[in-house]
Amino acid sequence: MYVEAENKISQQPSKKSIRRKAILGILISAVAIVIIFHFTETKVTWKAILRANVYYLILAFLLQFLFWMFWAVRIQYLTHYVGKKISLKYAFEVTLASGFLAAITPSSAGGEPIRVKMLYDAGVGAGESTAVVLVERILDAIFFTVALPVFVMFTGFSIKLGMEISCIFGFSLFMFLVFLWILLKKPDRLENLSYKLEKLVGRFSKRRSEGLAEKLKEELTAFREALAILAKNSKCALISLCVTVMIWMPEFLIPSAILAAFGCKPYFLYSITAQLLLIVISLLPLTPGASGIAEFGMSYLYSKFIPQHIIGILTALWRVMTYYLNILAGFFVIKRKYVDEI
Repeated sequence: MYVEAENKISQQPSKKSIRRKAILGILISAVAIVIIFHFTETKVTWKAILRANVYYLILAFLLQFLFWMFWAVRIQYLTHYVGKKISLKYAFEVTLASGFLAAITPSSAGGEPIRVKMLYDAGVGAGESTAVVLVERILDAIFFTVALPVFVMFTGFSIKLGMEISCIFGFSLFMFLVFLWILLKKPDRLENLSYKLEKLVGRFSKRRSEGLAEKLKEELTAFREALAILAKNSKCALISLCVTVMIWMPEFLIPSAILAAFGCKPYFLYSITAQLLLIVISLLPLTPGASGIAEFGMSYLYSKFIPQHIIGILTALWRVMTYYLNILAGFFVIKRKYVDEI
């Protein structure tokens, strides 16, 4: 069962590659912010910055910390329900490491593999680790699919764009849930799937395909069993959904805290709606951590309801709290745990 981590997840990038991607993401983000400052006529002076309410800026940082903490709580809770135990401290490290790799890969694709690897390193089986991470994705998808149309209709904000994105997101979630249902209800198909994958891999590399079917069958079986445990426990599902809401709401309130710091109206409902749209838009696999996409998307959406002169500073501080902090905190975890590997 899952003899080597690299057979389960993509090969770990080199230390040089990680550094290059992190720098690229930061540079794209910084250039985008400079452009936004220029076109929104933002006048930033030290005097204006020093007038900001420091308590609201501290609140913004604490909201980011709560985002990390509740994510760690969810990882620990789901891991417990597949029969394994990890400490909250370790789950917090998994969260930070995931945030780092998500910040330097398109569509945040690097976040899931490192979570699988770190859970496996902590003694959680590969199938169970994959199930935990997949269930996290499903919980997030359910939250966004429900919350986005509700907030869009309630606020009337960018209603056409919001509803179209929500419908596409909902359809994708539905098809994925159908696949999972087939996997749970028809376990006999696991063996057929395993051997088909072995044949497919064998066309490219006979050496890599040897014994692959049995390994895949073993992992898929463990994966199915872990999903079944979670699916049959309604209490676990309800608690996990509640924690998912608790994960994302602090993150979505960060822009409101920054606005309040500069004496602006926080626009809670509009800001949350804009953040929901930004999360979905940021899934476009174009730049590391959606750098550039997030900044321009932020400035466009928030220009609908906040004064133009504050857009630049809001975008800059928001990215500091939600992007640069992820890179900084996650880098130290990755460096300490996998310095020899990356």
